[in-house]
Amino acid sequence: MKILAILLTLITLQSCLSGSQSNHKDSQTIVLGPERLDTYLPLLADKRVGIVANHSTMVGQTHLVDTLLTHGVRIEKIFSPEHGFRGDGDAGELIKNHTDKRTGLPVISLYGNSKKPSHDDFSGLDVIVFDIQDVGVRFYTYISTMHYVMETCAEMNLPLIILDRPNPNGFYVDGPILEPGFTSFVGIHPVPIVHGMTIGEFAQMINGESWLPDSMKCQLTVIPNLNYTHDSTYVLPVGPSPNLPNQTSIYLYPSLGFFEGTEVSIGRGTDFPFQVFGHPAFSQMPFEFTPESRPGASTNPPLKGKLCHGVDLRDYTTVYFLGLRQLNLSWLLYAYESFPKNEKFFNSYFRLLAGNSTMQQHIEQGKDELTIRQAWQDDLEIFMKIREKYLLYPDFTRID
Repeated sequence: MKILAILLTLITLQSCLSGSQSNHKDSQTIVLGPERLDTYLPLLADKRVGIVANHSTMVGQTHLVDTLLTHGVRIEKIFSPEHGFRGDGDAGELIKNHTDKRTGLPVISLYGNSKKPSHDDFSGLDVIVFDIQDVGVRFYTYISTMHYVMETCAEMNLPLIILDRPNPNGFYVDGPILEPGFTSFVGIHPVPIVHGMTIGEFAQMINGESWLPDSMKCQLTVIPNLNYTHDSTYVLPVGPSPNLPNQTSIYLYPSLGFFEGTEVSIGRGTDFPFQVFGHPAFSQMPFEFTPESRPGASTNPPLKGKLCHGVDLRDYTTVYFLGLRQLNLSWLLYAYESFPKNEKFFNSYFRLLAGNSTMQQHIEQGKDELTIRQAWQDDLEIFMKIREKYLLYPDFTRID
């Protein structure tokens, strides 16, 4: 039986979980782009600055906005992505323009109906600074925000400075390439689900591959990290969004993100979002949880108030993810095989997340994980060659 085969795969994977959480310490301390003040402060001197930032925009224990103000930088406007400037907005929540209480600066939302900054938004500015912690996954929307910022900068001939940060999922590349016809805010570019690039490297790819309209180019400066490679293991000091609260959720996110296009919960509305999956119909599964309203993270989560049975993935360690270095499709296939066949498992969002229609079709046809993965391998190799041109750091060691 297919369910039995998938269960055996899960058991095999579970056997890899022994051992403590590894920090995989680097020989030298990583210095983040935003920490290199001496490098980029001269670029901001006597300039009217707009900054694209959120709660992850920290330099040590201090928000970068506060740090720049202390150094006399003339910040005129703050622009915030999904989840807002202070990072307390629900996924998909409409964030309105407002005034930041701590600084008195205007905050302009780049989410909801205004994902792309208007020319009026950037009027009166001399330079834009972009500093947001990304997680290296195509459907994580901060790279889409960056794309639209680059687009407006290119149209207005405004320079853009990106303060680079490590990619916590930067040690592998995997997943199907986004195909034409499946473009959305959760996937603008023809890249795999896990692209293995920092946000600075990704911006260089957008420019270099002419992905801006009319092949426009953005005046781009990237302030790179020091002592970072794509084999580095970087543990985020701040959760990048309300539903990615810890490193385990960040590592699981590329694989569990697919469940957002199904009827299965991934723990939104619990203390462990993106660390479990479950549904009321999975009565044979031992773990139980009930999604509830949690303002600032999931006000109205899927399956709210319903007892879900499922699988707890919180014991998976860094050792496991560094060893796997690919998407884990067994969880999705197990959930599909366990789901009642008289109900609809997928919703219309799944194909946007996958970036194609093939993946859903293969799952519905009962294809195994190896067959599903083979469908994207040729395109992935082509992408890897393109990606090489834009890397700022030594690449990860490939495991074939």
